[in-house]
Amino acid sequence: MEFEVDRDDLHRSRVLENAPRSLTDGEARVSIDAFALTSNNVTYAAFGDMLRYWDFFPASPTDPGTGNWGRVPVWGFADVVESTVSSLAVGQRLYGYWPMATELIVTPGRFNEGGFQDLAAHRQEMASAYNRYLFVDRDPLYDASRESQQMVLWPLFMTSFLIDDCIDDNAMFGAKTVVVSSASSKTAIGTAYLLAARPDVRVIGLTSAGNADFVRSLGCYHDTVHYRDVDALDIEDAVYVDIAGNLDVRTAVHERFAESLQASLIVGSTHWDYKAEGAAPSKGPNPEFFFAPTQISKRHDDWGPQGLSDRVGEAWARYSYWTDTWIKIETSRGASAIESVFTTLLSGQVDPRVGYVLAP
Repeated sequence: MEFEVDRDDLHRSRVLENAPRSLTDGEARVSIDAFALTSNNVTYAAFGDMLRYWDFFPASPTDPGTGNWGRVPVWGFADVVESTVSSLAVGQRLYGYWPMATELIVTPGRFNEGGFQDLAAHRQEMASAYNRYLFVDRDPLYDASRESQQMVLWPLFMTSFLIDDCIDDNAMFGAKTVVVSSASSKTAIGTAYLLAARPDVRVIGLTSAGNADFVRSLGCYHDTVHYRDVDALDIEDAVYVDIAGNLDVRTAVHERFAESLQASLIVGSTHWDYKAEGAAPSKGPNPEFFFAPTQISKRHDDWGPQGLSDRVGEAWARYSYWTDTWIKIETSRGASAIESVFTTLLSGQVDPRVGYVLAP
């Protein structure tokens, strides 16, 4: 089973049943067991062409005119079921980046104690962070009883960690206030949780009226503000972390803070299909797209891979157990369930407490 969406119309999808091909030397076949679907995956699709997310798992060939099909990447667990590589045994359980499908053929290489890289030729131009697969039995953070939590939250938390780290690495860009849009999203929550733990940092969450009570209940935002009330925010030196990707909200924040806005980071697009009514911001700094692998690369140079891993792991351990106070995991199986959840995420009408885990 392979689930694909039309890159030109994300509401269109198809399910293919292709016969498995034989392996060649240097390849391994993994059976995808389960993965999470979140608004982050919608962001992958929305920015698929710009950031080449479509290129990780090329779609099946198709007849001209039937659609511009692509495979949205997801994070989850899989098991090696066939291998021609002596360093990768059948039965090894892996965590990593997958298509929404029942299996993936990988070209394992660059092994170390913790895992390997997929050296498939078409993936080598993309960020290496997305090509690495971890051996769960050698991952000190792995807990079999918390796989769902890891699937839903870990990729988002890694982005949150890197946003927080980037802001700290730049001395808060000279500000003490951080404004975060789509405050109920899991990436925003992780970012706010980390920022709020820093001394003298004030975190403001922008959200819809329907999610305001939930955002307030989390306790990691110092203030919760409706999108319509951006004009009432106190003017002070601030950083804007744009997870909604809503141009009108971004413009309102820029217009409100103007020269007091010290940085504007575009992280996601939870409002991916919102049609802007106004123009791009004319005040404040130029918005810059935040690309997590860039910060990973910097910290690999600064701290070394193990140093980064240790810092993220320590933060994750605290955060993961804190989320038990509010998150609800919903599991389902099969192509129809995948289509249903993906459609729900596209609509934006998602209970922010829910994390979806799917099995193909």
